[in-house]
Amino acid sequence: MEDDVSEALHLSDEILAVPHGDGPRSQFQYELAWVRTYLKKVGAVENSERGIWSLTPLGAAMSEAALREVPRVVRVQTRSARLPEVADELEGSIESDGSDSESEIFWKEQLLDAMLSMPADGFERLCQRLLRESGFTKVEVTGRSGDGGIDGIGVLRVQLVSFHVLFQSKRWKGSVGSAVVRDFRGAMVGRADKGLIFTTSTFTADARREATRDGAPAIDLVDGDALADLLKQLGLGVRIKKVEEVEIEPEFFRSI
Repeated sequence: MEDDVSEALHLSDEILAVPHGDGPRSQFQYELAWVRTYLKKVGAVENSERGIWSLTPLGAAMSEAALREVPRVVRVQTRSARLPEVADELEGSIESDGSDSESEIFWKEQLLDAMLSMPADGFERLCQRLLRESGFTKVEVTGRSGDGGIDGIGVLRVQLVSFHVLFQSKRWKGSVGSAVVRDFRGAMVGRADKGLIFTTSTFTADARREATRDGAPAIDLVDGDALADLLKQLGLGVRIKKVEEVEIEPEFFRSI
């Protein structure tokens, strides 16, 4: 989604690399997260599972004028909570799942801040734990200086086939550029089947292109946003609280 939106808006690499305050996320990522939240609140998009977003019939039918009104409508919706009145302004019914969508933005910011406060070797061990919890075996942190940025190695077994994977951990605030990817690839040639780079920040557009460059071994990139999702999914450093919802069944009392 980020690639498609940046291409549609003709955003330069410099603009995409602008950080959000002192945090590790880019301003572009931060604002796009709010766009998704606002569109979800008015029922224009739905989020079926992690990383999967799709337009609803209401969203597909919305005019440009209605889209421009979304921020104001959401503010009205938040203040008044009178959904029928807000729905009339959008000339269609609005569905709300009742969830606090913007909480995702805040918990990710807090989680990334927590990782940035870790020592560098602690972040390497966190990536090691993440790989182990994801099914990797023989995951070791090497962290030797002068080793091309390789921080560790692991083995991923898929049925009868095993893949040796090297990983690099970048506990950064600034964007990770293409030079990091090139140097890492050079260090892993002949030593592993795959490469992984984790970062608390973002990757520049050049870095993403370099990671999938034709004729070169592909390297998988995990930025701060995806890293936060993985930690939540695996329950590492993230505790999900369940809220009890009590629903009354009037039919029960009428049937006695």
